[in-house]
Amino acid sequence: ATIGPSSYDKAVLRKMFAAGLNVARINFSHSNHDQAEQIYNWVQELNEEENRNVAILGDLQGPKLRIGVVKEDQTLKKGEKITITTEECIGDVSKVYITYPDFPKDVKVGDKIMLDDGKLILRAESSNKENEVKAKVIQGGDLKSKKGVNLPNTKISLPCLTPKDLADLEFALSVGIEWIGLSFVRSVDDLKELQKIINDKESPAKIVAKIEKPEAIKQIDAIIKQTDAIMVARGDLGVEVPMERVPNLQKMITRKCIKYSTPVIIATQMMESMMDSLSPSRADVNDVANAVHDRVDGVMLSGETSVGTYPVQVIKAMSKIVKNQENHVDLEMEEFPPVEKKNGRYISDTICFNACKIAEQVDAKAVMTMTHSGYNAFKIASFRPPSKICIFTNNRKIMNTLSLIWGVQGYYYNEFVSTDDTISDIKSIIKEKGVVQEGDMVVNIASMPITEKGMTNMLKLSLIE
Repeated sequence: ATIGPSSYDKAVLRKMFAAGLNVARINFSHSNHDQAEQIYNWVQELNEEENRNVAILGDLQGPKLRIGVVKEDQTLKKGEKITITTEECIGDVSKVYITYPDFPKDVKVGDKIMLDDGKLILRAESSNKENEVKAKVIQGGDLKSKKGVNLPNTKISLPCLTPKDLADLEFALSVGIEWIGLSFVRSVDDLKELQKIINDKESPAKIVAKIEKPEAIKQIDAIIKQTDAIMVARGDLGVEVPMERVPNLQKMITRKCIKYSTPVIIATQMMESMMDSLSPSRADVNDVANAVHDRVDGVMLSGETSVGTYPVQVIKAMSKIVKNQENHVDLEMEEFPPVEKKNGRYISDTICFNACKIAEQVDAKAVMTMTHSGYNAFKIASFRPPSKICIFTNNRKIMNTLSLIWGVQGYYYNEFVSTDDTISDIKSIIKEKGVVQEGDMVVNIASMPITEKGMTNMLKLSLIE
């Protein structure tokens, strides 16, 4: 859930934790560094106080195009002409400023220009290639300040990371934010550029690639393999590609993410009807339920919790839908066994796959593993086993990171004596926590010898005594 003016309060955040929040999103389009640091500190304090592992997603703005300030009460009418300029001015129905300096060079005659999530549609009629584009209004409406601009037919020459993004990224990595959202990803190179900065800073932060551009759809397999997680950002995606394609794209991307063990989040307008209402529309309830049936890792709230009237109630409602659906969802595991034997992780991946397969066969209550990097958690979760996934780690930071992943429950553990002792220990821990009880089957996977913390190469099926 996104933290904004409606939820910018530790007491509200505490209620959001209790209602079912797993990841708090800071949107750098709207939050400055002081606000972001305050949110970060509150989340850390609440994790400590409530014994939780809520992660933070720092969402970079990316090359989001916007118009400038516009006078009050300006309405564009169909058929009218308007000039779009790269020189700052107070806009009105005859002229408006755009934040994109190369717009006159990049736009072609006939290109669509969409404002305010497609509520207004213009068509480029001419450009002086320097500072002005003349456009005709195809679909009119109210012209409001600082609204987003989408150019579905225009190839944009802006970098994926703007100077503002680089400053926000430096801040996010310095405080220790676990997930970085990269907006308007167009190619694998955008991800490599961000990964290099994260690696140079020696940060454990992971990347969420936001899919909202048609160019990204063309390279979707490569992008899913390159990134740590995917967000289907339906707001901008629904303006950049024809809206009727979005449901199919959402399902296609989700299936590929599960296949490649990449977590997937569905975002934008999930509970829009609760912006100022205490009960959601049936369409919104169905939307969240469908995402659960597609077996996504996360469902996200944007305006509903940042500027909506009921930030806590909307999380409660969403949690209720998720929990109810998970009782009826198809519980067969995903059949995507590892195939590339040359892959250095082939043995480890095969053990993870077969641990889930055995768990399904014997109705094991839990699949358990040790991890330092979190790799096994990502892998096991991707097979969607019909049992609990219990991850033990001595890396507290990774416990927060893993709160985004499907079905994973993290536990802190720092005793590595021998494989047998460790397995015995962690079985006791989950029995004490009430995850399993006497007589339950569990599957353990580990690396032997355990003290070397190498690749997973061992699988053990046992009973809880």
